[in-house]
Amino acid sequence: MSLTRRDFARTSAITGAGVALAGSVGALASAPNALASYDTDAADEAAEESAVTHHGVGYGPLLPDPKGILALPAGFSYKIITYSGKTKLESGEFTPQKHDGTATFDGPRGTTLLVNNHELKGSRARWEHPVPLTEGLVYDPAASGGCTVVEVRPDGRVAEWVGIAGTSTNCAGGRTPWDTWLTCEENSDRAGENGMTKDHGYVFEVDPLDRRANRDPKPLKFFGRYDHEAVVIDPRRGHAYLTEDDADPNGLFYRWVPPKGFRHGRGQFRTLADDVGVLQAPKCFDSGGRHVDDLSRATKIGTVYGVDWIDVPDRDAGKTAVREQFGPGEITRARKLEGMWWGDGGAYIVSSYAREESPVQHDGQVWFYDPSRRTLTLKVLLGVNPDPAEDGALDGPDNITVSPYGGLVIAEDGEGIQHLFGATDSGRTYPIARNEVNIGTEEEPEYSEFAGVTFSPDGRTLFASIQEPGILLAITGPWKRQQR
Repeated sequence: MSLTRRDFARTSAITGAGVALAGSVGALASAPNALASYDTDAADEAAEESAVTHHGVGYGPLLPDPKGILALPAGFSYKIITYSGKTKLESGEFTPQKHDGTATFDGPRGTTLLVNNHELKGSRARWEHPVPLTEGLVYDPAASGGCTVVEVRPDGRVAEWVGIAGTSTNCAGGRTPWDTWLTCEENSDRAGENGMTKDHGYVFEVDPLDRRANRDPKPLKFFGRYDHEAVVIDPRRGHAYLTEDDADPNGLFYRWVPPKGFRHGRGQFRTLADDVGVLQAPKCFDSGGRHVDDLSRATKIGTVYGVDWIDVPDRDAGKTAVREQFGPGEITRARKLEGMWWGDGGAYIVSSYAREESPVQHDGQVWFYDPSRRTLTLKVLLGVNPDPAEDGALDGPDNITVSPYGGLVIAEDGEGIQHLFGATDSGRTYPIARNEVNIGTEEEPEYSEFAGVTFSPDGRTLFASIQEPGILLAITGPWKRQQR
């Protein structure tokens, strides 16, 4: 049933949930513990309030690492789990490059399993360490990307093997309620383009607990063919939510509704036809019932939009890209839709930044989609970072996870210095780690993005990757519940 504009406006008037569209984004109070804000005065007030009433949010200042890998707060430490070009797979090849989206799973005999995406685009000849073409696990032998499965044993020993190979630009993805991993191709080359022998732009399922289940990879075409980023599954309703990272025009946030009577579970996606279920795009409106064309319009934390869902005409994009199949006023777009994580009964969704191709500029949003209310609420807003080379400011959120200690942990993929940072339920941010691996020069330093941020099943270890040169890290320390 559609959530009509009139229904949403009436509900908003009663609950105060709706926030009308406001002016342009101003400066972010970007210091640790500050509230992301659209208004400079409000940001100053929030920073003053933080100093008085929110003392202790976060873990304190980041201390330089003598090894030049990872700066952490006092009491925290890290271990390198895999390192591209240095650590090796069980089969003898080096760990592939370009670590990205990751999730953890309870493995046998006390082990922790991770599925680690490798965001490798184009032909295999482009990369020194592509994902190896392991027999039986290859989709397109011309493609360089895929996933590896990493096993961390209780004694600290590590094993790694291929989960899927021959896919392209495996960026984010998502963990399923039945303990598998959905890996997403952020590339939609057709067979014959850029050396590919098969169509790309799909989602694939990888089972970290059953290697046999990964043989003969099957694209899950019912999720659509486009530049996928992340996917989550609503464990109650069975809907899938997916993000698209594309521009000109900006990408979309999608919902897939399974066919009536379908029961999720291990191996069940393989039984579905390519055109089964319904793929939909959102149409948002504010408390006044006005259509919202782009999520960058929201300039204040707490903004709430109602959401209707519009069917996608051609999900496999036979002649026209999926995001281009809608005219003005039909749907709602957003720039750089990236990581997503299911928690608190809904989906947390990242819009990494917005520039000239968007109505309003910003350096990062995190939204929460509530399927019960059919609303999107702006939880975190990062104003345009005036000096990305200056430590302290944050920009470009990407991969995201819900923290067992409250709030969110976010991987930064912005300009300049790169962080892992936390965000409280009220939108306050604080640093957790800083990348100190300089892949540039001393005169012009350059730092790669963080990716694959996720906690171990027991919540004691935070895993994350530095995408270049490709390092998977395990971070431990005195984690504590964060105040709002």
